[in-house]
Amino acid sequence: MFYMHMNAMVAMSGMIAVLMLTRKWADNKRILMIIFSLCFLLLFSKKLVVFYAAFTIINYFGFVYLCRTTIWRKATFIFGIAANIVGVFLGVRFFVMGVFTSPLFDAIIYLGLIYNVLKVIDSYYFAYFFGKEGEVPAIDYANYLLFIPTFTSGPILKFRDFMADSKKPYTVDAKLFENSIKRIILGLFKKIVVVTWMTGVFDSVLKHELHTWESLFLLIWFYALIYFDFSGYSDMAIGFGRLMGYTMPENFKKPLFSPSMTQFWRNWHATLGDFFRDHIFMFFSRKTPSTALTASLSILIMVLMGLWHGFTWLYFLYGLYHGIIIAIENIFKLTTVNKKKVSKAYFYFRCLVTQTLVTFSVIIYSSNYDTVLRIYKGLLHFTG
Repeated sequence: MFYMHMNAMVAMSGMIAVLMLTRKWADNKRILMIIFSLCFLLLFSKKLVVFYAAFTIINYFGFVYLCRTTIWRKATFIFGIAANIVGVFLGVRFFVMGVFTSPLFDAIIYLGLIYNVLKVIDSYYFAYFFGKEGEVPAIDYANYLLFIPTFTSGPILKFRDFMADSKKPYTVDAKLFENSIKRIILGLFKKIVVVTWMTGVFDSVLKHELHTWESLFLLIWFYALIYFDFSGYSDMAIGFGRLMGYTMPENFKKPLFSPSMTQFWRNWHATLGDFFRDHIFMFFSRKTPSTALTASLSILIMVLMGLWHGFTWLYFLYGLYHGIIIAIENIFKLTTVNKKKVSKAYFYFRCLVTQTLVTFSVIIYSSNYDTVLRIYKGLLHFTG
């Protein structure tokens, strides 16, 4: 969202300039980044900065307590995660959906929350498994939660990696600077030029009566539109994040060349898939899970990922659909294809099958029941 505001882009560019000018100061990015983040949120919305100040402080105390406590560790760990999911994430979700109203909430508070709750959960996992050795300074914890480049969009940063970067001095060489600027420009081009044009074409075709070929066109077109939209945001986040001195993981790793649904979700919004796999499978890491358990967990993970996007039947069915396909791949040992060990024809055939399965479901991202139903019904409306 921030990347569509020119003032926000200018503010982040100015922050990068300040970091470069103060690079000889050992702690410049740690101290200047928290000041920048708080001021940025304050200028964006006073209610937003108050909410996130309280959100960060409460969760930091929970994080430190979990690092230090030797009693009721598992109960504390579960409570901390549940409090964020139920008390914060679900609470604000329901408010935005209009399930309940409260003067304490505002739609603006929802901004970035779906990503920041995941960050908090990752920090609690780190505290639970590393104990006192995992404790970090409050300023670094706050920087992790309030990091502006990834505040409202992916990639999702791992707590361990961010803390490791916090200990390193600010360094941006000429090659990194050039690549990051190119990445930001590419993201802007995707979002402002490509997505805007593609949205216009999509809306124009949608106004007409839909038959089989029009519906197929819209399914393929919307898939491409969503890819440019999501990857455009990620490109800008990665570019700005790296210029601010932090390692940014890739979020889209050539998903069109994924020979299975399992590999697709390792390449499409990769950090989101990694998060859910890591934090659910971690409970079963002491022993290798059976094929049946792996298949069941795959369905659970995909349903949760669907609901993470929104509490609607559309997203639930979207997650269930992908989960069942991944479960079938697990059962029949079809999760991976080594390009070097199979023929090109077979590899690209598997890629085509995967993309076909994805194409028929990605329209769910439109979040519009009427649009989804019209397009699916249009597939059955053959013309002479």
